[in-house]
Amino acid sequence: MRAWAVDRPGPMGSRPLRIVERPVPVPRPGEVLVRVEACGVCRTDLHLAEGDLAPRRPLTTPGHQVVGRVVRPGGSDGGRVGVAWLRSTCGSCRYCLRDSENLCPRSTYTGWDADGGFAEYLTAPAAYVYPLPEDVPAGRLAPLLCAGIVGYRALLRCDLPPGGRLGVYGFGASAHLTAQAAIARGAVVHVVTRSPAHRELALELGAASALDRPPEPLDAAILFAPSGDLVPAALEALDRGGTLAVAGIHLTDIPSLNYDRHLFQERTLRSVTANTREDGRAYLDLVRTHPPVVRSVSYAFEDVDQALTDLSNDQVKGAAVMHVS
Repeated sequence: MRAWAVDRPGPMGSRPLRIVERPVPVPRPGEVLVRVEACGVCRTDLHLAEGDLAPRRPLTTPGHQVVGRVVRPGGSDGGRVGVAWLRSTCGSCRYCLRDSENLCPRSTYTGWDADGGFAEYLTAPAAYVYPLPEDVPAGRLAPLLCAGIVGYRALLRCDLPPGGRLGVYGFGASAHLTAQAAIARGAVVHVVTRSPAHRELALELGAASALDRPPEPLDAAILFAPSGDLVPAALEALDRGGTLAVAGIHLTDIPSLNYDRHLFQERTLRSVTANTREDGRAYLDLVRTHPPVVRSVSYAFEDVDQALTDLSNDQVKGAAVMHVS
């Protein structure tokens, strides 16, 4: 089979990925073999390619928003499934036992600890894949498996009250899905982004504003852009008792905070770490009753490096999705 692998992490201009030929992987006990239809291209994949996220193994194949079909013994197709970021947990530590499996110290991740979906096949533990509908195009499903699920967890972590005012900083794949989930729950959403195209999309999807800063105090906010420089401004925009959730695996350094301006009046700063399978199931249930508009840009398998380059240059309006022909 063909697969993309991170050869030498570095800027996308240095072409850190290359296509390799590998045997089709053999599933271990408890795993399934999945033939890939499509895979979303996530900013986490970009962090791995460029070295912001340290590789855990040589020549790793990224990709963790996989839509595919289970290959049964003998080669026949089984059900359609989604393979997401969280690949496995120990199931026995204090975090797993308190329903916080996303914090499991022995957790593993698709496309980081094990080869992911920028390939024609991958394996995944059967207990960690999600059943997917047959009648929805793969390009609409793929972004839901990380951009949607992790964004949903960020929405839970920011403690947005019913009908509250939510600030969304950055407006890429995850933000454009999370904003719709918040609006479906009655929130007023204010988007902060510099991109004219992203501002246009935010307003089209129902945001109340898309500006350089929120026009009113916020009850909650989510930072999707991987820029620590935005944290002080996002905290300062919160109303009393507001919460800022940082939804990313990588963030540049946060500048010094002023206690009175940024944290006093019980403002809260929180991180978001991956997701639990319950988050995934809850989000996929939500989108069945409130289907989001999924804006995606399609790329051929051979153009994964171009998709990552476009993502690096903020040239993707919505989500990038790689399709296997």
